[in-house]
Amino acid sequence: MRRFFYGWIVLWVAALAMVGTLPGRTQGLGLITEPLLKDFGLERVAYANLNLWATLIGSLFCLGIGTLLDKLGSRAVLTALALLLGATVIAMGQSTQVALLFVFLVLIRGLGQSALSVVSLAMVGQWFTTGLEKAMATYTVVMTIGFMAAFPGVGAVIEKSGWRVAWSGIGWALVLVLAPLALLLVRRAPVEHDAQESPLPVGGATLAEALRTPAFWVMGLSSALYGLIASGIGLFNESVLKELGFAANVYHTTLAITALTGLVGNFLGGFLATKLPLNRLMAIAMLLLTVGLAALPLARSMGLVLGISVLLGVAGGFVMVLFFSFWAHAFGRAHLGKIQGAAQLLTVLASALGPVLLAEVYQRTGSYGSIFYLLAGVVGVLGGLCWTTKTAGF
Repeated sequence: MRRFFYGWIVLWVAALAMVGTLPGRTQGLGLITEPLLKDFGLERVAYANLNLWATLIGSLFCLGIGTLLDKLGSRAVLTALALLLGATVIAMGQSTQVALLFVFLVLIRGLGQSALSVVSLAMVGQWFTTGLEKAMATYTVVMTIGFMAAFPGVGAVIEKSGWRVAWSGIGWALVLVLAPLALLLVRRAPVEHDAQESPLPVGGATLAEALRTPAFWVMGLSSALYGLIASGIGLFNESVLKELGFAANVYHTTLAITALTGLVGNFLGGFLATKLPLNRLMAIAMLLLTVGLAALPLARSMGLVLGISVLLGVAGGFVMVLFFSFWAHAFGRAHLGKIQGAAQLLTVLASALGPVLLAEVYQRTGSYGSIFYLLAGVVGVLGGLCWTTKTAGF
């Protein structure tokens, strides 16, 4: 009788850890933007600039965390990160000075969006080689459901008790729930339990070797460009739809459809990843994204808007599964933390620039149309490169 593979326990903890990055993500901070601006007396532009620099500085945490992860193991690093991020979120909820707010923004971006994301992704890659695509699809679905539950839950607390109470609750959850789970359940390597799911030796490329391959840059830039587009549209979605003549309630509808079709993309992407080369699947995702971007400025009917939401949701589901599974598949597990850290750095930087890029184009031209057409062209080129680039594993 086949023994239960312990990697599935690690996968669930990893997915919970990714949900724990919520306070360091743009969507999480978006939940508290309005009350925070009122509390600190900040203008929107000033707060946007604080967030931009906090994200850029915080992105540097992606690099150092990979080295720590490879040396110390995921249990020690995840436990420490959960404690540090939790303490930072609690302290931010008590802050009253803008200077301290900026320090806390840097720390939650660095510890949450950057470092904790890298550790969460690497944990699954370290445990699964055979069946990695299926594992990452499962991880993505669990994580997405977690976020879908967390956002309205945190939002309800903010409406009832204020952002400081909600932020304190998140911080204590990280300290009292995630940190103990990491300490008690996470293990460093599959060999401590069962190698049936991980029959391949722990070897592979170094970070320098990975950076010299076209596959790293083509897949990394494709994922990063999706992050740029998603963050830009996510922040200004209501404004984009208003330009096209749609009311605010359409914005809420598109959010729901994109989230649901993203789950479909997770399942479908996980299945197709077992049938197709991963670079070809990324090319398909880029094709869907290209069509959606090119059609967006032309959307004048509700049906077309909903269709574009489906395309963007499915494409995002594909990209998420691929970003989570490709690095271990292509470059092995020996230096996975460093390699995923470098890939995460690209994504964080692109996500920080997305809203700024869209806002700048809109301010200069009075429309978002030109940037969507430009991005569609760039995405199309990257899709072609994904299709032709060799991604043989080390």
